[in-house]
Amino acid sequence: MNIYDKAHDLAKALKESKEVEEITSAMKLIETDPEAKKMLDDFRERQMEAQQRMMSGDMPAQEEMEKMEKMFEVLSLNLNIRRLFDAERRLSVIIEDVNKIIADSLQHLYGSSM
Repeated sequence: MNIYDKAHDLAKALKESKEVEEITSAMKLIETDPEAKKMLDDFRERQMEAQQRMMSGDMPAQEEMEKMEKMFEVLSLNLNIRRLFDAERRLSVIIEDVNKIIADSLQHLYGSSM
């Protein structure tokens, strides 16, 4: 059994998943709505900046986090953006589950302390 072949099989399965199809479809619809696209792009940019700051140990202020939550709520009123967010959330759960399955399969290497 070649682990890399299995990884490529998994990548192919993810690419062909319903969640990725829905993300692609929602993105195409958002691309046709300039206002929605701009709002989503602005949100993603702010989200990335906040994540980078957090990774460097600089936690955003509470009011900044609340502002991001409000932006998310407003964006979610757009059906195509909500559809995108829902599909992204489902794909994220799948990826987390796969990571857990892999980590659990190796847990015996380090004893039961993990």
